[in-house]
Amino acid sequence: MLLVLGRRVSLSFVKRVIPQDPVLLSNPILQDFRTIKFRVIHSSTVFASATRQNTDTMPERRPFVRLPTDVYPVNYGLCLKPDLIDFTFEGKLEAIVKVNLATNQIVMNCADIDIITASFVPEGGEGEEINATGFNYQNEDEKVTLSFPSALQKGSGTLKIDFVGELNDKMKGFYRSKYATPAGEIRYAAVTQFEATDARRAFPCWDEPAIKATFDISLIVPKDRVALSNMNVIDRKPHPEDDSLLEVKFATTPIMSTYLVAFVIGEYDFVEGQSSDGVTVRVYTPTGKAEQGKFALEVAVKTLPFYNDYFNVPYPLPKIDLIAIADFAAGAMENWGLVTYRETALLIDPKNSCSSSRQWVALVVGHELAHQWFGNLVTMEWWTHLWLNEGFASWIEYLCVDHCFPDYDIWTQFVSADYTRALDLDALDNSHPIEVNVGHPSEVDEIFDAISYSKGASVIRMLHNYIGDEDFRKGMHSYLLKFQHKNAATEDLWDCLEQASGKPIALVMSSWTKQMGFPIIVVDQEQQGDDRILKISQKKFCASGPHNGEDCPNWMVPISICTGEDPGCTKLKVLLDSPETTITINNVSPDQWVKINPGTVGFYRIQYSSAMLESLLPGIRDLTLLPVDRLGLQNDLFSLSRAGMISTVEVLKLMEAFVNEPNYTVWSDLSCNLGVLSSLLSHTDFHEEIQEFIRELFTPIGLKLGWECKQGEGEPPGAGGHLDALLRGLVLGKLGKAGHKPTLEEARRRFKDHVEGKQILSADLRSPVYLTVLKHGDSATLDTMLKLHKQADMQEEKNRIERVLGAISAPDLIQKVLTFALSEDVRPQDTVSVIGGVAGSSKHGRKAAWKFVKDNWEELHNRYQGGFLISRLIKLSVDGFAIDKMAAEVKSFFESHHAPAAERTVQQCCENILLNAAWLKRDADDIHQYLLKRKAPPV
Repeated sequence: MLLVLGRRVSLSFVKRVIPQDPVLLSNPILQDFRTIKFRVIHSSTVFASATRQNTDTMPERRPFVRLPTDVYPVNYGLCLKPDLIDFTFEGKLEAIVKVNLATNQIVMNCADIDIITASFVPEGGEGEEINATGFNYQNEDEKVTLSFPSALQKGSGTLKIDFVGELNDKMKGFYRSKYATPAGEIRYAAVTQFEATDARRAFPCWDEPAIKATFDISLIVPKDRVALSNMNVIDRKPHPEDDSLLEVKFATTPIMSTYLVAFVIGEYDFVEGQSSDGVTVRVYTPTGKAEQGKFALEVAVKTLPFYNDYFNVPYPLPKIDLIAIADFAAGAMENWGLVTYRETALLIDPKNSCSSSRQWVALVVGHELAHQWFGNLVTMEWWTHLWLNEGFASWIEYLCVDHCFPDYDIWTQFVSADYTRALDLDALDNSHPIEVNVGHPSEVDEIFDAISYSKGASVIRMLHNYIGDEDFRKGMHSYLLKFQHKNAATEDLWDCLEQASGKPIALVMSSWTKQMGFPIIVVDQEQQGDDRILKISQKKFCASGPHNGEDCPNWMVPISICTGEDPGCTKLKVLLDSPETTITINNVSPDQWVKINPGTVGFYRIQYSSAMLESLLPGIRDLTLLPVDRLGLQNDLFSLSRAGMISTVEVLKLMEAFVNEPNYTVWSDLSCNLGVLSSLLSHTDFHEEIQEFIRELFTPIGLKLGWECKQGEGEPPGAGGHLDALLRGLVLGKLGKAGHKPTLEEARRRFKDHVEGKQILSADLRSPVYLTVLKHGDSATLDTMLKLHKQADMQEEKNRIERVLGAISAPDLIQKVLTFALSEDVRPQDTVSVIGGVAGSSKHGRKAAWKFVKDNWEELHNRYQGGFLISRLIKLSVDGFAIDKMAAEVKSFFESHHAPAAERTVQQCCENILLNAAWLKRDADDIHQYLLKRKAPPV
């Protein structure tokens, strides 16, 4: 599942804070959803007590027992008849089951379903049908026990259940999704979202990933509606009792887990293609918008053969459908053969979609199609191994996009979007290991986060680099062959990779998956003749500074080293398996620099001695360091400043060295970090000085890029055009938000022409222009923007406007935006980004958004029902505070307003607030003095 996680956002105008991933959505370009995380600091003394307070109040975990194995399913024969007017459905289940041990009861998962009748028929008609005499619902455990008057004997039989349920409005289970026809009439589709544990809301089942079976699905639907499921249609006939209905029967599925079953009933158009290996691919779009499915179709048709070749295992189904769903909580969901998406993660309008949306769609399609093998064909044994599913798909989506669109420079973007974001979250005391023991279903939602997705992807990238592509592919192939149609655990993959590579994979990787956090590698050097001697040590890195306790964990760290002689080539690789070591590099002249972690692949921070750092800095100005390494160096130093290990002033000085920087992703990461700093300094009376710093830093690149895109930009293939378009949007948004006068005036002029229809803004300029005019706008500007929102036919444009509305400054208008967030005009999954936009835009917005969340908590909590969107809402609303007492207030509010799926998020937010407060206390005066000194005329 792809989450709308708030990967760290590149675009200055997207709100800031983060968590993720399932696949829980601002854009590395993930402009579209994703947000920026406040990475923050404080002194360890403040923190020790704060952390203890946090963890001591963790509510007790509910005891949890998996389903008994005395009866298990072989095949589900399932017929469902949804009512799209009354929002109910009727269901008939005929499941072929095996009884392993004679028993007079069957325990299954079941939630929000009423069973009418249930019976068991032994195989071969040797016994009479046995009617169940009782249904005992254990609602909290989402189970039902069917009791029978006599024991069901060992062997096979058919379990028959008639039941009814509700097409809910909670975006989980079998639910209703609201849409408008081209004529404007409001109608509803019936759609599904079962991961992690919501198949049980559609039919009684054994809803655990390791209890696999085949499925024969039939749907009884209005004859003017499209009906889809995992497999192809094999029969369509009029319903005998009502000629306005059709009975649609689908082919038998392969053996599969319940969370991957899907069905959709609604009105859609489609575009169709065929992959080079003969699989029929369709992209289903809202009626009248088939054109908008063409880009995703092109990506999918290229992607299937790429994975086929990479894994050397064919795609096992005859077809794959990708469909855009109006109301959808995650980014997308990898149901086998029927992948569901948010509209903004699938639909591209050639005229009205921006470059970042294209890239986002390509990544999400790549992510979900990877799951067709890794997750669907081979499935995790239990949710503890979720990270393997999501971390792997979050890594290989980049490999796939790099194959389809080499001009996106996507691996550099990975570092800003996933790698640094994971480091930020994992430096907190309230992080968690990649592998988390999951029991009760309510705990599953909590691990759909940046650790499972982004850290998971980052350590797999490190592993791939350590093993090498050839052995990695060999190991993946044997893993998929060995476990196809079965279930596997993390260790099974390590075994296959170890056999393929001959390297100690399990030993190395368990240090990264079973303990939380990561090391900081401390490096010093001395020259001896023609050799460079490096002293390298590791200790745990914490957001509050290095870990100095007795029981410091160690990691098995693959370390690569390069030199100034050839920055793109690794000179030496070592495995650091102890707290410290000494390494000799031969033939390095005294004037050459040495760099650790070229390509920024190893999952750790680096602290160089001052002499080593000094020697690397010219490589930023003259661009001899690779873009990804310029980014990594700056990001490490920013992180060390938040941890109080160096002064923030040192980082500001470093940032000034990026004046010649041409690379989009490097600017994107700088922009993120300056956004964090700007948010932090909004708590001071010198906020304007940091705006001036931002204006000065971004003006040269802004002048160089200008407003008009050059030929070929933003239109594939156009070498470099895609990244220039992204960079222009980023820089103009940053300058506009910071109050750069020429940018503001030009944005206002272009906005006026756009609204009057004289000159429509190109899609890539809309976000920065909207943001700029709103930030410095009045009630008329807001009204115009809300009018544009109402008129927008495309969800991408609606979302674009929703994300920037919070930039408005006047308190009464901020209130108006918050009220709008809960109105009918905003889709339920998008309310979160409107509120987050308000919280991330200003000091007043932050306070207003938090008050709004508290005042409307019941409605918001009820709407998201403990899914990952509630975690995202909390994070976006409070992560930017920087006053100790706010941490206490947030903690206290959630002690009396329980949000079980967001417990860890609340603790992380409280920790971040205390870190922010300590950072401000420690560095604010120095930053202020530095900014004043820069302005002072030279003596």
